[in-house]
Amino acid sequence: MSLDKKDIIIGISACLVGEKVRFDASNKPSNFCINEFGQHVTYQSFCPEVAVGLPIPRPTIRQVKQDDVIKVCRPDGTGDVTDALTAYGEKIAKLAKKFSGFIFCAKSPSCGMERVKVYSTEGDALPATGVGAFAQAVMEANPLLPCEENGRLNDAVLRENFVARVYAYRKWQALNEQGLTKHKLMTFHSQYKYTVMSHDLVAYKHLGRLLARADLSLEDMAKQYIAGLMAALKVKATRKMHANTLAHIQGYFSKYLTKEQRQELCHQINDYRKGLLPLIAPLTLIKHYLLTHPKDYLAQQVYLDPYPSELKLRYGL
Repeated sequence: MSLDKKDIIIGISACLVGEKVRFDASNKPSNFCINEFGQHVTYQSFCPEVAVGLPIPRPTIRQVKQDDVIKVCRPDGTGDVTDALTAYGEKIAKLAKKFSGFIFCAKSPSCGMERVKVYSTEGDALPATGVGAFAQAVMEANPLLPCEENGRLNDAVLRENFVARVYAYRKWQALNEQGLTKHKLMTFHSQYKYTVMSHDLVAYKHLGRLLARADLSLEDMAKQYIAGLMAALKVKATRKMHANTLAHIQGYFSKYLTKEQRQELCHQINDYRKGLLPLIAPLTLIKHYLLTHPKDYLAQQVYLDPYPSELKLRYGL
């Protein structure tokens, strides 16, 4: 299932794509978002603070804990925009039903996903446990939507994980747009088997058992399946899990390869497991053998090509 740039809509904090909407009329352009990922997706940008009527530039706002309630306001407690930001988030959350992902601005009192600074009414710093009012509304209404922050996207593993989830979720959306059937669901799952295996073996087994149940309607099965799939993909794949998955794939070629070829592939998988090679090395060799010895079941595995190779995300794994 090929996906065009216009098919993959990603919500994003406006400052991350260069819009000068921050409190000091600046921006926080993300190279990855603009120059790399942005070449393969279509963004819809939002600045909740501007959307609720705050000017550019504007006084600083922060999360302030008053009794047991966290408000988004100025440091002196005035200019409370908590309800306005939440209401705007709920509005955009409805649009986000059609999105395939969302990238928020880290540490923002409106857009931060986690660890947002919280202050007392006296101005003292409290544990940074806040969540941006806008981001929280969007995420709560769309629990399956892949979401990430710009800062965390600097981590190679988190960046690859997020992009892989975006493409998986978009393919699921496309499947439902075309009309889901039990056969299509089974086919989709078969294509994601090795992907799930590389993230979570327990989920791999659970999803297989789920699809074998005869007591569920297609609607209930689909809901449980996509919830389980997205939860599994959110688990960071380790070198050990990838190596285990690669070893399973290697088994398909065992009787077609020479002794030397089998040894070479084993060495590459083991070197990857030890951290001596990036994931792209054994994968490239497997793809070469797949061309030489075609296997339809392997060729359809999303694990081999989960997103455009131009993103080069597996070079850092």
